Amino acid sequence: MSDSLTPIEEKVYQYLIQFLAANSYQPSIREIGRQFDIKSTKTVSDVLGNLARKGYIQRNQARSRGLRILGAHYGATQSVPYYSQLAAFGPPTASVTSSDAVIVDRRLVGSADAFCLRVTDDGMATRGIRRDATILVNPDDLPLDGDLVAVRVGHDAVVRIVEQRGSDVVLVAGSAELEPIHVPAGDDQIVLGIVSGVFCRMLHIDSGMSDNDVAA
Repeated sequence: MSDSLTPIEEKVYQYLIQFLAANSYQPSIREIGRQFDIKSTKTVSDVLGNLARKGYIQRNQARSRGLRILGAHYGATQSVPYYSQLAAFGPPTASVTSSDAVIVDRRLVGSADAFCLRVTDDGMATRGIRRDATILVNPDDLPLDGDLVAVRVGHDAVVRIVEQRGSDVVLVAGSAELEPIHVPAGDDQIVLGIVSGVFCRMLHIDSGMSDNDVAA
């Protein structure tokens, strides 16, 4: 891969990766145009031509889906749902906003039910998890004392440390300025799962962006 990509080339390239992971085949030129609200098929073709020239893809122009992504092994990846905002109750899949997806190496996912969330405070900044970081959450394992967990606070998600205090479970922040969260007995709505990965660069689609925009 010899040259850097322009913003639109980067967006199209990432879309190709996500589409392939979700569908096992590549999008057509018209599908790419609809995704980014590009009216001209020639414009889309030019973008794909630039990606091919720079070594990111190979093209077979005799086929409508004749694209091949270079330098990646997609059988080893998994598309993980991403939620920037949650419903106040219920599973993360009951998100109040439509979900995006993050492509992650399967070896890092750990669970078929894993998902990603946007962190909304700096409560765990001392652990390198700051506001707007993206976390990978494993909902299947039971959290143990000292684990970092994703916590639902209204429609938002924060990260806290599990502390077992006798028969009580308390969720504490890395900052002493933030009050601990006490988990009522039998409550399975607050703790969403164990944090198994942190992505410090923003990966979510902001509410102010159109449905045709994707994160870089």
